[in-house]
Amino acid sequence: MEKRPLGRTGLAIAPLVFGGNVFGWTIDEPTSFAVLDAFVDHGFDAIDTADVYSVWAPGNQGGESETIIGRWLKARPAVRDRVTVFTKVGGDLRRPGCKGLSARWIAEAVEGSLSRLGVDAIDLYFAHWPDAGTPWEETLGAFDRLVRAGKVKALGASNHDAGQLGTALKVAAVEGLPRYGVLQPEYNLYNRAAYEGPLRDLCIAEGLGAVTYYSLASGFLTGKYRSTADLGQSRRGEGVGKYLTPRGLAILAALDAVAANQGAKPAEVALAWLMARDGVTAPIASATSVAQVESFAKAAALTLTAEEVAALDVASAPGG
Repeated sequence: MEKRPLGRTGLAIAPLVFGGNVFGWTIDEPTSFAVLDAFVDHGFDAIDTADVYSVWAPGNQGGESETIIGRWLKARPAVRDRVTVFTKVGGDLRRPGCKGLSARWIAEAVEGSLSRLGVDAIDLYFAHWPDAGTPWEETLGAFDRLVRAGKVKALGASNHDAGQLGTALKVAAVEGLPRYGVLQPEYNLYNRAAYEGPLRDLCIAEGLGAVTYYSLASGFLTGKYRSTADLGQSRRGEGVGKYLTPRGLAILAALDAVAANQGAKPAEVALAWLMARDGVTAPIASATSVAQVESFAKAAALTLTAEEVAALDVASAPGG
Protein backbone atom coordinates (compact mmCIF):
# COMPACT_ATOMS: atom_id res chain seq x y z
CA MET A 1 0.00 0.00 0.00
CA GLU A 2 1.23 3.51 -0.80
CA LYS A 3 2.87 5.52 1.97
CA ARG A 4 2.26 9.22 2.38
CA PRO A 5 4.66 11.53 4.22
CA LEU A 6 3.27 13.12 7.38
CA GLY A 7 4.43 16.59 6.49
CA ARG A 8 8.09 17.12 7.34
CA THR A 9 8.10 14.87 10.42
CA GLY A 10 10.04 12.09 8.73
CA LEU A 11 7.10 9.74 9.33
CA ALA A 12 5.18 8.13 6.48
CA ILE A 13 1.92 6.20 6.75
CA ALA A 14 -0.68 4.37 4.70
CA PRO A 15 -3.58 6.62 3.56
CA LEU A 16 -6.00 5.76 6.39
CA VAL A 17 -5.55 5.89 10.17
CA PHE A 18 -7.44 3.72 12.67
CA GLY A 19 -9.42 5.76 15.19
CA GLY A 20 -8.91 4.19 18.61
CA ASN A 21 -11.72 6.07 20.37
CA VAL A 22 -13.86 2.92 20.14
CA PHE A 23 -11.51 0.80 22.26
CA GLY A 24 -12.92 0.33 25.73
CA TRP A 25 -16.11 2.13 24.70
CA THR A 26 -18.11 0.54 21.89
CA ILE A 27 -15.94 -2.57 21.54
CA ASP A 28 -14.26 -4.76 24.14
CA GLU A 29 -10.64 -5.90 24.22
CA PRO A 30 -10.98 -9.16 22.22
CA THR A 31 -12.89 -7.36 19.45
CA SER A 32 -10.34 -4.53 19.54
CA PHE A 33 -7.53 -7.05 19.01
CA ALA A 34 -9.39 -8.62 16.09
CA VAL A 35 -9.97 -5.34 14.26
CA LEU A 36 -6.38 -4.20 14.86
CA ASP A 37 -5.07 -7.51 13.51
CA ALA A 38 -7.23 -7.09 10.41
CA PHE A 39 -6.11 -3.48 10.03
CA VAL A 40 -2.40 -4.28 9.83
CA ASP A 41 -3.07 -7.42 7.77
CA HIS A 42 -4.62 -5.17 5.11
CA GLY A 43 -1.45 -3.08 4.98
CA PHE A 44 -2.48 -0.14 7.15
CA ASP A 45 -0.04 1.06 9.77
CA ALA A 46 -1.18 4.07 11.84
CA ILE A 47 -3.34 4.11 14.98
CA ASP A 48 -4.73 7.22 16.66
CA THR A 49 -5.70 7.43 20.32
CA ALA A 50 -5.62 9.87 23.26
CA ASP A 51 -5.15 9.77 27.01
CA VAL A 52 -8.81 10.79 27.52
CA TYR A 53 -10.23 7.88 25.47
CA SER A 54 -12.66 6.56 26.76
CA VAL A 55 -13.27 8.62 29.89
CA TRP A 56 -16.87 9.33 28.87
CA ALA A 57 -17.97 5.70 29.15
CA PRO A 58 -19.57 4.69 32.48
CA GLY A 59 -16.99 3.35 34.92
CA ASN A 60 -13.99 4.48 32.87
CA GLN A 61 -11.18 6.73 34.11
CA GLY A 62 -9.50 7.58 30.80
CA GLY A 63 -6.59 5.76 29.22
CA GLU A 64 -8.66 2.67 28.37
CA SER A 65 -7.94 2.97 24.66
CA GLU A 66 -4.19 3.38 25.19
CA THR A 67 -4.20 0.40 27.54
CA ILE A 68 -5.88 -1.87 24.99
CA ILE A 69 -3.48 -0.78 22.25
CA GLY A 70 -0.57 -1.39 24.61
CA ARG A 71 -1.76 -4.90 25.43
CA TRP A 72 -2.21 -5.61 21.71
CA LEU A 73 1.33 -4.41 20.97
CA LYS A 74 2.74 -6.49 23.82
CA ALA A 75 0.97 -9.60 22.55
CA ARG A 76 2.34 -9.00 19.04
CA PRO A 77 5.92 -7.71 19.52
CA ALA A 78 6.77 -7.98 15.82
CA VAL A 79 4.07 -5.43 15.00
CA ARG A 80 5.57 -2.50 16.93
CA ASP A 81 8.10 -1.63 14.22
CA ARG A 82 5.36 -1.74 11.58
CA VAL A 83 2.90 0.70 13.15
CA THR A 84 2.91 4.41 13.89
CA VAL A 85 1.13 5.30 17.12
CA PHE A 86 -0.48 8.71 17.70
CA THR A 87 -1.71 9.84 21.08
CA LYS A 88 -2.67 13.17 22.64
CA VAL A 89 -2.40 15.31 25.76
CA GLY A 90 -4.55 18.22 26.86
CA GLY A 91 -8.05 16.77 26.97
CA ASP A 92 -10.02 16.80 30.22
CA LEU A 93 -9.51 13.62 32.25
CA ARG A 94 -12.09 14.91 34.75
CA ARG A 95 -9.64 14.91 37.63
CA PRO A 96 -8.17 18.05 39.23
CA GLY A 97 -5.15 19.33 37.28
CA CYS A 98 -5.41 16.63 34.64
CA LYS A 99 -6.02 18.69 31.53
CA GLY A 100 -4.47 21.49 29.51
CA LEU A 101 -0.97 22.05 28.14
CA SER A 102 1.05 23.25 31.11
CA ALA A 103 4.62 21.99 31.34
CA ARG A 104 3.78 20.22 34.59
CA TRP A 105 0.86 18.30 33.13
CA ILE A 106 2.58 17.41 29.86
CA ALA A 107 5.53 15.96 31.78
CA GLU A 108 3.18 13.90 33.94
CA ALA A 109 0.73 12.88 31.22
CA VAL A 110 3.36 11.58 28.81
CA GLU A 111 4.59 9.08 31.40
CA GLY A 112 1.07 7.71 31.78
CA SER A 113 0.65 7.36 28.02
CA LEU A 114 4.05 5.69 27.59
CA SER A 115 3.23 3.23 30.37
CA ARG A 116 -0.23 2.37 29.07
CA LEU A 117 1.00 1.97 25.50
CA GLY A 118 4.04 0.00 26.65
CA VAL A 119 6.37 1.87 24.28
CA ASP A 120 9.68 3.67 24.72
CA ALA A 121 8.61 6.57 22.51
CA ILE A 122 5.37 8.01 21.14
CA ASP A 123 5.64 8.34 17.38
CA LEU A 124 3.35 11.39 17.09
CA TYR A 125 2.19 13.35 20.15
CA PHE A 126 -0.67 15.82 19.70
CA ALA A 127 -1.72 18.83 21.71
CA HIS A 128 -5.36 17.74 21.87
CA TRP A 129 -6.88 21.20 22.38
CA PRO A 130 -5.35 24.68 22.52
CA ASP A 131 -4.86 25.98 26.05
CA ALA A 132 -5.43 29.72 26.32
CA GLY A 133 -4.23 29.68 29.93
CA THR A 134 -0.72 28.46 29.11
CA PRO A 135 1.86 30.43 27.07
CA TRP A 136 2.90 28.85 23.78
CA GLU A 137 6.53 29.01 24.91
CA GLU A 138 5.76 26.88 27.97
CA THR A 139 3.88 24.24 26.00
CA LEU A 140 6.41 24.00 23.18
CA GLY A 141 9.26 24.04 25.69
CA ALA A 142 7.73 21.04 27.45
CA PHE A 143 7.38 19.23 24.15
CA ASP A 144 11.00 20.13 23.32
CA ARG A 145 12.18 18.37 26.46
CA LEU A 146 10.21 15.25 25.51
CA VAL A 147 11.72 15.19 22.02
CA ARG A 148 15.23 15.70 23.38
CA ALA A 149 14.67 12.90 25.91
CA GLY A 150 13.60 10.54 23.12
CA LYS A 151 10.12 10.09 24.55
CA VAL A 152 8.37 11.66 21.55
CA LYS A 153 9.42 11.53 17.89
CA ALA A 154 7.14 14.16 16.31
CA LEU A 155 4.51 16.70 17.37
CA GLY A 156 1.06 17.63 16.17
CA ALA A 157 -1.86 19.91 17.02
CA SER A 158 -5.52 18.95 17.12
CA ASN A 159 -8.51 21.31 17.08
CA HIS A 160 -6.38 24.42 16.43
CA ASP A 161 -7.70 27.10 14.10
CA ALA A 162 -5.53 29.01 11.61
CA GLY A 163 -4.70 31.79 14.07
CA GLN A 164 -3.71 29.41 16.85
CA LEU A 165 -1.67 27.16 14.58
CA GLY A 166 0.02 30.13 12.93
CA THR A 167 0.99 31.58 16.30
CA ALA A 168 2.38 28.25 17.49
CA LEU A 169 4.51 27.94 14.34
CA LYS A 170 5.84 31.49 14.73
CA VAL A 171 6.73 30.97 18.39
CA ALA A 172 8.53 27.74 17.55
CA ALA A 173 10.57 29.50 14.86
CA VAL A 174 11.46 32.52 17.01
CA GLU A 175 12.31 30.53 20.14
CA GLY A 176 14.08 27.67 18.40
CA LEU A 177 11.53 25.15 19.67
CA PRO A 178 10.09 22.12 17.84
CA ARG A 179 7.16 22.91 15.58
CA TYR A 180 3.89 21.12 15.11
CA GLY A 181 4.31 18.98 12.01
CA VAL A 182 0.79 17.56 11.71
CA LEU A 183 -2.70 18.95 12.19
CA GLN A 184 -5.71 16.89 13.23
CA PRO A 185 -8.86 18.82 12.18
CA GLU A 186 -12.49 17.81 11.99
CA TYR A 187 -13.17 17.42 8.27
CA ASN A 188 -15.60 15.42 6.18
CA LEU A 189 -18.10 15.85 3.36
CA TYR A 190 -20.59 17.49 5.71
CA ASN A 191 -18.18 19.60 7.78
CA ARG A 192 -15.91 21.34 5.30
CA ALA A 193 -15.89 25.03 6.18
CA ALA A 194 -13.68 24.97 9.30
CA TYR A 195 -10.72 23.33 7.53
CA GLU A 196 -11.05 24.55 3.97
CA GLY A 197 -9.72 28.08 3.59
CA PRO A 198 -7.08 29.70 5.83
CA LEU A 199 -6.38 26.60 7.94
CA ARG A 200 -5.80 24.24 5.01
CA ASP A 201 -3.89 26.94 3.16
CA LEU A 202 -1.58 27.32 6.16
CA CYS A 203 -0.98 23.57 6.38
CA ILE A 204 -0.10 23.37 2.70
CA ALA A 205 2.13 26.47 2.80
CA GLU A 206 3.98 25.27 5.93
CA GLY A 207 4.26 21.65 4.81
CA LEU A 208 2.15 20.16 7.61
CA GLY A 209 0.55 16.77 7.33
CA ALA A 210 -3.18 16.54 8.07
CA VAL A 211 -5.10 13.59 9.48
CA THR A 212 -8.83 14.26 9.67
CA TYR A 213 -11.16 13.12 12.42
CA TYR A 214 -14.92 12.54 12.28
CA SER A 215 -14.13 11.54 8.71
CA LEU A 216 -17.52 9.79 8.41
CA ALA A 217 -19.42 12.40 10.48
CA SER A 218 -20.01 10.00 13.40
CA GLY A 219 -21.27 7.37 10.98
CA PHE A 220 -23.75 9.57 9.12
CA LEU A 221 -21.82 9.25 5.85
CA THR A 222 -22.15 5.47 5.93
CA GLY A 223 -25.81 5.95 4.97
CA LYS A 224 -26.90 4.04 8.05
CA TYR A 225 -28.90 6.99 9.39
CA ARG A 226 -31.49 8.44 7.01
CA SER A 227 -34.26 9.47 9.40
CA THR A 228 -34.75 10.07 13.10
CA ALA A 229 -36.10 6.53 13.36
CA ASP A 230 -32.58 5.25 12.54
CA LEU A 231 -30.79 7.06 15.35
CA GLY A 232 -31.31 4.30 17.89
CA GLN A 233 -29.25 1.80 15.87
CA SER A 234 -26.05 2.46 17.83
CA ARG A 235 -24.64 4.31 20.82
CA ARG A 236 -23.31 6.96 18.45
CA GLY A 237 -26.72 7.60 16.91
CA GLU A 238 -27.66 10.35 19.34
CA GLY A 239 -24.92 12.57 17.86
CA VAL A 240 -26.03 12.07 14.27
CA GLY A 241 -29.39 13.85 14.28
CA LYS A 242 -27.77 17.21 13.50
CA TYR A 243 -26.79 15.90 10.06
CA LEU A 244 -30.36 15.05 9.05
CA THR A 245 -30.85 18.28 7.11
CA PRO A 246 -31.73 18.88 3.45
CA ARG A 247 -28.01 19.36 2.74
CA GLY A 248 -27.12 16.18 4.62
CA LEU A 249 -29.67 14.16 2.67
CA ALA A 250 -28.37 15.66 -0.58
CA ILE A 251 -24.87 14.49 0.36
CA LEU A 252 -26.19 10.98 1.01
CA ALA A 253 -27.93 11.00 -2.38
CA ALA A 254 -24.68 11.98 -4.10
CA LEU A 255 -22.79 9.29 -2.17
CA ASP A 256 -25.40 6.72 -3.18
CA ALA A 257 -25.04 7.63 -6.86
CA VAL A 258 -21.24 7.45 -6.83
CA ALA A 259 -21.27 4.26 -4.77
CA ALA A 260 -23.61 2.58 -7.25
CA ASN A 261 -21.35 3.61 -10.12
CA GLN A 262 -18.23 2.37 -8.33
CA GLY A 263 -19.76 -0.83 -6.94
CA ALA A 264 -18.84 0.47 -3.49
CA LYS A 265 -20.45 1.53 -0.21
CA PRO A 266 -21.20 5.18 0.66
CA ALA A 267 -18.64 5.11 3.47
CA GLU A 268 -15.95 3.90 1.09
CA VAL A 269 -16.72 6.74 -1.29
CA ALA A 270 -16.71 9.32 1.53
CA LEU A 271 -13.28 8.13 2.67
CA ALA A 272 -11.94 8.00 -0.90
CA TRP A 273 -13.09 11.62 -1.38
CA LEU A 274 -11.05 12.63 1.68
CA MET A 275 -7.97 10.69 0.59
CA ALA A 276 -8.02 12.57 -2.72
CA ARG A 277 -8.30 16.07 -1.18
CA ASP A 278 -5.47 18.56 -1.33
CA GLY A 279 -4.13 19.14 2.15
CA VAL A 280 -5.19 15.74 3.52
CA THR A 281 -2.63 13.08 4.34
CA ALA A 282 -5.10 10.49 5.63
CA PRO A 283 -8.55 10.34 7.20
CA ILE A 284 -9.01 8.75 10.61
CA ALA A 285 -11.83 6.22 10.75
CA SER A 286 -13.01 3.81 13.44
CA ALA A 287 -14.21 0.25 13.00
CA THR A 288 -16.08 -2.05 15.34
CA SER A 289 -15.80 -5.18 13.18
CA VAL A 290 -13.39 -6.92 10.83
CA ALA A 291 -15.86 -6.37 7.98
CA GLN A 292 -15.57 -2.60 8.45
CA VAL A 293 -11.78 -2.85 8.25
CA GLU A 294 -12.15 -4.71 4.96
CA SER A 295 -14.24 -1.78 3.78
CA PHE A 296 -11.34 0.55 4.62
CA ALA A 297 -9.13 -1.42 2.25
CA LYS A 298 -11.71 -1.05 -0.51
CA ALA A 299 -11.86 2.70 0.14
CA ALA A 300 -8.09 3.00 -0.18
CA ALA A 301 -8.24 1.23 -3.54
CA LEU A 302 -11.00 3.46 -4.98
CA THR A 303 -10.21 6.05 -7.63
CA LEU A 304 -13.02 8.54 -8.07
CA THR A 305 -13.53 10.17 -11.46
CA ALA A 306 -13.38 13.92 -11.85
CA GLU A 307 -17.13 13.92 -12.49
CA GLU A 308 -17.80 11.95 -9.30
CA VAL A 309 -15.65 14.28 -7.21
CA ALA A 310 -17.44 17.28 -8.74
CA ALA A 311 -20.85 15.81 -7.89
CA LEU A 312 -19.79 15.26 -4.27
CA ASP A 313 -18.27 18.73 -4.08
CA VAL A 314 -21.47 20.36 -5.29
CA ALA A 315 -23.75 18.39 -2.96
CA SER A 316 -21.54 19.14 0.04
CA ALA A 317 -20.64 22.74 -0.73
CA PRO A 318 -20.62 24.74 2.54
CA GLY A 319 -23.72 26.90 2.76
CA GLY A 320 -25.47 24.85 0.12
